[in-house]
Amino acid sequence: MALAIFDLDNTLLAGDSDHAWGQFLVDEGVVDSTQFKKANDQFYQDYLNGSLDMQKYLEFSLAPLACHPLDELLTLRQRFIDARIKPLILAQAEDLLAKHRHQGDYLMIITATNRFVTEPIAELFAVDHLIATDPEFRNGRYTGRITGIPSFQGGKVTRLQHWLESNEQTLEGSYFYSDSHNDLPLLELVTTPVAVDPDKTLAATAKDKGWTILSLRNN
Repeated sequence: MALAIFDLDNTLLAGDSDHAWGQFLVDEGVVDSTQFKKANDQFYQDYLNGSLDMQKYLEFSLAPLACHPLDELLTLRQRFIDARIKPLILAQAEDLLAKHRHQGDYLMIITATNRFVTEPIAELFAVDHLIATDPEFRNGRYTGRITGIPSFQGGKVTRLQHWLESNEQTLEGSYFYSDSHNDLPLLELVTTPVAVDPDKTLAATAKDKGWTILSLRNN
């Protein structure tokens, strides 16, 4: 069984689900429309620039989860998935997943975006497993903190290695598809790294190393 691993945001989706969730909360009036939007946009730019302080971002992005009961959050999330995520699903991404599924590969999404946002998205893509940053949940509510290691940059490697050890699997014959230079630590480890609609830094690295460069966007 070969692993076919996929980044989520701007890879399988034509957008960033984490940033989109923040914007959705602004549009719904759940958070402050001015300050929250400004911070959300700045954190996203920091991510693109490779300068994101992940701990500060998680404190910011998970705070709204701690301010509302679970039933309200689940209702908000379903509206978010229907209105903001489903339109971002790429047909060619679904075709790529189907190709690997047909080959008998084990399909995994590994993303820095938190599990509350990404779990229903992974279900839409019908992958076998999701590794995401895990928000802490206690006594029926989110706390605004995380549990474990954020699956970001080198954290993706650490989280994946834990999964491999627990499931007695290896990266032999593995694939990893990503758009971002933030994922270079994991791209360097797999058998077949693929740059998908890559940012400039990843595109240059992929070209230099002879990696496949692929577009899942309709041109």
